[in-house]
Amino acid sequence: MFHDTHSYYAHGVGAETATLPAGWEGRLVSIRNENTRQATGLCLEKHDLVLAKLAAGREKDRRFLADALQEGLVDPEVLEERLGTMPLSPERLAELREVLAGQIQRTPSE
Repeated sequence: MFHDTHSYYAHGVGAETATLPAGWEGRLVSIRNENTRQATGLCLEKHDLVLAKLAAGREKDRRFLADALQEGLVDPEVLEERLGTMPLSPERLAELREVLAGQIQRTPSE
């Protein structure tokens, strides 16, 4: 019903659903307006969201990362810094650093 009404899918999730960088709780963004009927939604800050998607590792998430970088929506330095604070094994962190570096290199600089 929500999708039919608003033409997009939205899924509320708990903190255990995603792998997030340290301090994400303090960077949550509150959304509250007439479109939310004055209810407050807490959303991940954009860099934290992109990193959670990077950690999920699905093809659609890698495209999301590439698009966010291409459109200048996120700062590569912030992504690199926060990536190191994620609760992942050293091997997984190295893997994700490689993916991130590859995407950053493909992004034209201004």
